[in-house]
Amino acid sequence: MATTAVFDEHVSQYEQWYEDHPEVYQSEILALQEQFLEMPQNIRGIEVGLGTGRFSEPLGIKEGIEPSLEMAKKAFDRGIEIMKGKAEHLPYSALQFDFVLFVTICHFSNVKKALSEAFRVLKSDGAIIIGFLDKERSIAKSYMGKRDRSNFYRTATFYSVSELEQLLKKSGFKNMKYNQTLFGELESIKEVQIPKTGHGLGSFVTVKAMKP
Repeated sequence: MATTAVFDEHVSQYEQWYEDHPEVYQSEILALQEQFLEMPQNIRGIEVGLGTGRFSEPLGIKEGIEPSLEMAKKAFDRGIEIMKGKAEHLPYSALQFDFVLFVTICHFSNVKKALSEAFRVLKSDGAIIIGFLDKERSIAKSYMGKRDRSNFYRTATFYSVSELEQLLKKSGFKNMKYNQTLFGELESIKEVQIPKTGHGLGSFVTVKAMKP
């Protein structure tokens, strides 16, 4: 896992990426928003590893977990209530939330434990929603190829759809629903893309799975 210090030290670089790639960022937001469409109104959920709140804010998520103090400060300025913690040890009692969102799963030190913790804090019929770069598609491959020159992806672990689905099933989740976006190389994406159902074409995949 990339250390918390890396994120503390490079907040401005992290933020600048979203300014430099607005069409990519908005395409990812649209794919995630689609997973929320069929969910009831006025539900309570968290984002885990929310960084500076770049996803929580547009998705209307008001609380979450972030281990980096400097990242959390930015998220707080975006109106998000932050608790310090890590995905593998969520500071909540069981059966608290209607949904849990992960968008930084590649930086988790123990994904199995993180999924188990998400399952624990979700209510029955609650949903986990994960946005991730499919390691079998071009953008994740590009990041892996230059990870030695990256502050953030040096120690990242990317997952394929099949790998993550198996982890979700082993954690007790059911009824996976997928969509995808980011069709093409990162630098070639100059328009916001509408997500497509399924996976296998887009580099950014979202999956929603349910706790029975």
